[in-house]
Parts: sequence; C-alpha cells; structure tokens
Amino acid sequence: MITIPYLTALTTYFSYGLLFSFGQFRDFFRKIFDWWHASNLQGYAPICLGLEDFYIRRLYLRIQDCFGRPICSPPDAWFDVVERVSNDNNKTLKRTTKVSRCLNLGSYNYLGFAASDEYCTPRVIESLKKFSASTCSARVDGGTTSLHTDLEECVANFVGKPAAIVTGMGYVTNSAILPVLIGKGGLIISDSLNHNSIVNGARGSGATIRVFQHNTPSHLEKVLREHIAEGRPRTHRPWKKIIVIVEGIYSMEGELCQLPEIVAICKKYKAYVYLDEAHSIGAVGKTGRGVCELLGVDTADVDIMMGTFTKSFGSCGGYIAGSKELIEYLKYTCPAHLYATSISPPAAQQIISAIQVILGEDGSSRGAQKLACIRENSNFFRSELQKMGFEVLGDNDSPVMPIMLYNPAKIPAFSRECLKQNVAIVTVAFPATPLLLARARICISAAHSREDLNKALEVISRVGDMVGIKYFPAEPQKQQLEENRVKLE
Repeated sequence: MITIPYLTALTTYFSYGLLFSFGQFRDFFRKIFDWWHASNLQGYAPICLGLEDFYIRRLYLRIQDCFGRPICSPPDAWFDVVERVSNDNNKTLKRTTKVSRCLNLGSYNYLGFAASDEYCTPRVIESLKKFSASTCSARVDGGTTSLHTDLEECVANFVGKPAAIVTGMGYVTNSAILPVLIGKGGLIISDSLNHNSIVNGARGSGATIRVFQHNTPSHLEKVLREHIAEGRPRTHRPWKKIIVIVEGIYSMEGELCQLPEIVAICKKYKAYVYLDEAHSIGAVGKTGRGVCELLGVDTADVDIMMGTFTKSFGSCGGYIAGSKELIEYLKYTCPAHLYATSISPPAAQQIISAIQVILGEDGSSRGAQKLACIRENSNFFRSELQKMGFEVLGDNDSPVMPIMLYNPAKIPAFSRECLKQNVAIVTVAFPATPLLLARARICISAAHSREDLNKALEVISRVGDMVGIKYFPAEPQKQQLEENRVKLE
C-alpha cells in the first residue's frame, strides 16, 4: 500500500479544501443572482445534483484540457495531437488546425501493433474486403463468421484453455459476464483495487460482495475463512458459489498479482479464481501468455481467464477462456453474446495476426523481439525514474508505471508542461483514484526506441523539478561519483 508523506498529505488536503471553499462561495452567490431570474424548470428536480456536479464544474472543467486530447494519427511511439483552445476558462474547448508531434507515453500499445504492421495490416485489409467493416448482427443471429470461430480457437490455444468466447468490448466482458456466472446466494471476494468493470459486474450480479486488501493473500484467506464459517446473511446457509476476482497487472498501480499464493488459498477453500488479464496478456511472460506464464502458475488452476484485445494486440474486444462446459453455458446465457453486435471481422483478423506474430507463426522472430523489447524498455524506464527521485509504483516487467503527483495543482501543471515539450502524458485523479493519490500513468511500448525513452526521461526529469514531484533524493550520477573519488585520492 502507498504511504503518503505527512507534509504531502497535509498540503494536498489543504489544496482540495481551498478549491472546495472557493467553489462553494461562488455557488452561494450564483444562487442569489439566479433567484432573480425566472426559470423554465420550476418544479423539476435538478438533473445534475450533489457533489458530483460540484466536482465537475469547479474542479474538473478547470483542467479538462489535460484529458480527452484528440489525436489524428495511429497511436504509435509518436503520434499527432490536435491542439485546442478555450475562450471561457476551459468550460468548452475548440479544436484548431494546429497539430503537435508528440512522444506517446499514454496508449496501451504494449507490443506496437496499433500502427501499421508488415504482417497484420495486409491481412486486415483483405478481411475488410471479404467480410466488410461490421457484421451488423449479434453472434447468435448473422454475426458469426469463420474469423470469429478461428479467433476463439486461437485465443483458447494461446492462453492454454480448452475453449474461449469473444465479445466486442473489453469493459462489457466483465460487466456482462459476471452476472451470468454468479447470482443471489453467491459470494464475490474482490481485490479492493479491481477495475470499475469488475465492480459494476459484481454489483449487477446480485451476489454478496466482500473486498480484501489489495494484493494481500493473508487478508484474502481471513475474509474467505470468516464468510465460509458464517455462511449467508441471516439464514447462515452455505454459499451457492464463491468467486475470487483479481487482476494480472493492476491498471492504476502497475503491480503484478500475487497469483501463486491466491490460487493456493482458493484451492484450500474450494473457491473459484477469476483472473482479469486485460493489461498482462501479451505483455508479460516469456511467450506473452501473461502472468500465469510469468509466475509459473498452471492455467488449469485458474477457473476463468478474462482478457482484452485493446492493449497488446492493437484491436478491440475481450475474451473469456475456461472449460468447454463453461464457454458453452456462456454462449447460451451471456447478453454480450446474445444481443450485442459481434466484434468486427477486421478487428478479429488483427488479433489472429498479432497472436501469430507473437508465437512466431509468421515465419520471423519479430514476436520474440517485441516481448524482449517491452520487458527491457519497462525495466530500464522504471529504474531510471526511481534513480531521479520520483515515487514510481508497480513491479519489474510491468509496462504500467504510475508516477505519484498527489497535489491537485500538480496534475495540470505536469500534464501541460510535458505537452509543451512534445511528450504526451496521461494524468489520473479522483474519482478514478482515491482523492489523495493523483498520479501520471506512463505506458511503455515495444515500439519505443532507447532514444525515445531517453528523451522522455529528460523531459519528465525537467518538468518534475519544475513541478516539485521528486519526493525522494536522486541517486548520484556516475560522473559525480568518479569526481568524488578523484577528490578523495
């Protein structure tokens, strides 16, 4: 867990308190002035109400130029960012004709497949000509092509499961499938920092939900033991089903799941394991097969494997892999399969081609080189940031690197200054993170060269000094160490 320095926490609370006070002060006077003007909505309840509306108006809109920046090129190592202007203090933003060529440190393009690829792109174009851009139908109607069945076989073989089902959207894969897997009388035990799609899916299931401390197997065992002993609320009957949900790499922390320990605990208490590999599949492991391969866990011990194609594979959609009985059941019951339009054929072909490259089935070693490159780039960038004095979350081999910002004023300052120097950074704040834990999330790609990373490090270091987010003392450079040795001699 993150330990916030006392002074940093104090100044962050003070900053939010100041923003809140001035916002409430302005709202008070706005109500007085609005009282004199007749409203056409007298008698109606406000459609936007409460602190959420206040937060959007008084905090988010002031810095919304840092979010949702439009791009006009493929999200490769470098991309084109459209410049925007505002004449009303950021309430509205207008696009201009100006474009900035920026180093991309925000996209999930882990293996570099998001841009044109010598193997994937020609095959995607062929599939577009053959199958069109969309099936315009759900899978159970007229939306299943030969590419969809090939994709499901390909994914199942890649992740090491007997069967798989694919959906057209990664978010929906969690939110629509969890209510099908478990319902009233079941128990979901979820990591406290699981993705919002898991949270919404769990809430929609009707099952009882309990949370364990982030990535802490000992607390998971405690929660499991207590709830198995107590049984269901009021009746104390045994639970119909227990599912433990974790992520392979946590998207806001960059941490690897402690999967071997969690699997061992779930085996002990006969609970199912649901593993979300949205950020880990294709990005980690010797052959890109995710955290199971990286941490030495047998995929047979993970009951439900979920992942998305929006990161490492440069496409869209998601999948669930498991036993043949499970997948057959989902095909008859899952709304994402029965009612939603199927994944587009070109997107399906992109995924198949990307997996073939990763496995070396294209006749080259580019897949192995990409996997080695993403690992080297991630570890190099993380170690350099730490040497500079930044507080960086996450584990080695993870391509997700959050840099802690904390203070609300540092969120737009860091983002805008980096953009001025042609480095595109994603900043994340409340409600996506807890109020005190604002951060900049960097995503490294195999498409980044060492020169790209060095440029990014120079800019981030310079802006970090300017904004004041180097919370640890920097390590002395080799030159300084050698000079000190000479002086001593």
